[in-house]
Amino acid sequence: MQATKIQLYVMAFLSLLVGLTTYRFLGLGLEVSFPGTLGQIADRRTAFIIHVTTGPVALIIGAIQLFPTMHRKHKTLHRWLGRIYGVAILLASISGLIIAINAAGGISAQLGFGLLSVLWFITTSIAIFYAVKRKIALHRRWMIRSFAITFAAVTLRLFLIGFMANDFTYTEASVYVAWLCWIPNMIFAEWWLRRKKA
Repeated sequence: MQATKIQLYVMAFLSLLVGLTTYRFLGLGLEVSFPGTLGQIADRRTAFIIHVTTGPVALIIGAIQLFPTMHRKHKTLHRWLGRIYGVAILLASISGLIIAINAAGGISAQLGFGLLSVLWFITTSIAIFYAVKRKIALHRRWMIRSFAITFAAVTLRLFLIGFMANDFTYTEASVYVAWLCWIPNMIFAEWWLRRKKA
């Protein structure tokens, strides 16, 4: 099995794991499921619910869509899942921007999460634009950028585990993870795209 294929499977597994476990709030409630974000839940409850409901949908679908067999052998399914992915990100990015206004961790976290939401919306919109124009090569490149940001849901949790293992509170860690959860992803995506193009 090629290294790239192994990476895809690992990415898909982590996306599925994080996406599905996010829905624990349906049984446990928001306050129990997201104890570090009580401020956002209290002040932006509707936006928070929209975000944690639609974000995992984008994460799971995005991981599935990146497998080459999806757009080669299941074109109709690929298109419909793409539409759902786009709608999910529209809702998740707008609600994420609303939540970022009151993010724990102060101005640094608010800017980090806010910029994440804006770039999430922009990269996905460009990817959809190229899909509509049937410029498939450009569509795929922008979808990779879009999913690099979507995958921030996974990298955020990985960084949080590291920070909390070193006795950081969620609020203290947010100052850093608001940027670390997506900037390395985008750098890697750009490196990978340039490598593939070369």
